[in-house]
Amino acid sequence: MRGRVARAGDTPASTGNVANIVTVIRIFMAPAFIWLLLADNGALGTLRYVAAVLFVVAIVTDTVDGILARRQNLVTDFGKILDPIADKVLTGGALVALSILGELWWWVTIVILIREFGITIFRLVVIRTRVVPAVASGKLKTVLQAVAISLLLFPFWTIVGTWELWVGWVVMGAAVVLTVVSGVDFFVKYFHQNRRKS
Repeated sequence: MRGRVARAGDTPASTGNVANIVTVIRIFMAPAFIWLLLADNGALGTLRYVAAVLFVVAIVTDTVDGILARRQNLVTDFGKILDPIADKVLTGGALVALSILGELWWWVTIVILIREFGITIFRLVVIRTRVVPAVASGKLKTVLQAVAISLLLFPFWTIVGTWELWVGWVVMGAAVVLTVVSGVDFFVKYFHQNRRKS
């Protein structure tokens, strides 16, 4: 825990630096968001909108902690592991909740969760030898997932028509494809780097 917490510099950053704190806050926001979403129980009322807003705020913190880490040189191995876990807790919880409510096919949720938690578990297994950072396609996948989930969370289709719901499903379809592709990309790059270093 020793090191820089917020200020920029070249000395080692603390594990408990401000960027990692923001990431931890995102993890704690996930249960509150999921509870609000399920408490609404598909009524599309106030709780649904509050849950949707909380999800968007939590997703924005993903950008905030990344900017803080890079700008202040607060990047740590702990943060590299914690950040994707926070994303998966939030998006995974959203997908499961939407499927429970009958608003998203379970196969979509299952495919995404297998990829997400499979790679997370793999990262934790190999962490003793090296930290495996996210690939570029994985970051784009996270953005697509966040946009798709946001479109499905906000029940704007009740106001503007079902076309908005169809847009959400199309974006979710693209997110599923990129989720699988980025998973393959991750392992290909990892084993290529591993072979090159051995």
